[in-house]
Amino acid sequence: MLPPSPLRQLAPTIARRVRNPRTIARLASTPQCFAPVTESPSVRTQRWHSNHNDSRPPSSSSVNPDEISHFNALAATWWDPHGSSRALHLMNPLRHDFIQTCRSSSPTSSFTVLTEDSGDELPSSSPDAPTYSTTANVQKLRYLDIGCGGGIFAESAARLPTTESVLAIDPSPGVLAIARSHAKKDPSLSPKLTYLSSTIESLPTLKPEAVEKKFDVVSCFEVIEHVDHPALFLDHVAKFVKPGGWLVMSTIARTWTSWFTTNFMAEDVLGIVPKGTHDWNKYINEYELRGYFEETEEKRRFWGQPRAMGVVYVPGLGWKEVPGSEKVGNYFLGVQRLASEDA
Repeated sequence: MLPPSPLRQLAPTIARRVRNPRTIARLASTPQCFAPVTESPSVRTQRWHSNHNDSRPPSSSSVNPDEISHFNALAATWWDPHGSSRALHLMNPLRHDFIQTCRSSSPTSSFTVLTEDSGDELPSSSPDAPTYSTTANVQKLRYLDIGCGGGIFAESAARLPTTESVLAIDPSPGVLAIARSHAKKDPSLSPKLTYLSSTIESLPTLKPEAVEKKFDVVSCFEVIEHVDHPALFLDHVAKFVKPGGWLVMSTIARTWTSWFTTNFMAEDVLGIVPKGTHDWNKYINEYELRGYFEETEEKRRFWGQPRAMGVVYVPGLGWKEVPGSEKVGNYFLGVQRLASEDA
């Protein structure tokens, strides 16, 4: 791992390899971009990303129109396992593993034990679903998948025998059309899987009957780094998690290492992620995200202790859990709702 000063010296060389050298120059000249991550209490609750202190009042939606336009442009390749969404396809099994780990960690809530060796395996038509089967203490789960995109996770969750229903929402009409079209290829999904064109802020007004009950699992995978006001976004999300249920997320820490791997290498050099997918300034460090759930006494009564899992992409092997890597790059974070009263 290079220290900050050598990386700044590499900036002119790096700039020649990217389409926007001004971005590199700005990063290289800004000390905080490459400074070690600290967990100062004053920073923990006051900083999310570079836009956190934006003086503009937040709109009624956390969605950024530029983000919608970008993902609409990628809609056609969403279900190509070797295309622009390859990283999401490869990460999907870890999403299920993380949810299972979170739910099984709570001794006070019922959960489903999944094993690899027992009888009824998941349908072979689901390449992304984990190859597990149910064995004990079965509880049918209701999922809300926020920012579902083309439906990679939503479809795999709907195929689980322990799933009662999946409500998947996304504000991008192009990718949602792809999600609906792909789901029609498997008629068995229709009783369980519902797609809605919606933001989390407008969800209750669009289809109240779909959200009259709260959800056992609310997922926001690779979403929060694309919203403009993450704290307000999470305030809305919290309303849909039932007591005893889990909010699970995945995102990226804002460090120079993550900039180098996700923005420079993945987008500019290797091209395995479409250009413009990631805005480094909107990445959220694990301690910042954790701090949201711990910043007030009210939130500490409402939420349990957050748990994180760092993951690293290994070429040829896919995504692997690497303890401690949540401090520098991609990570999952899950937190259980404890309180019965509304936030």
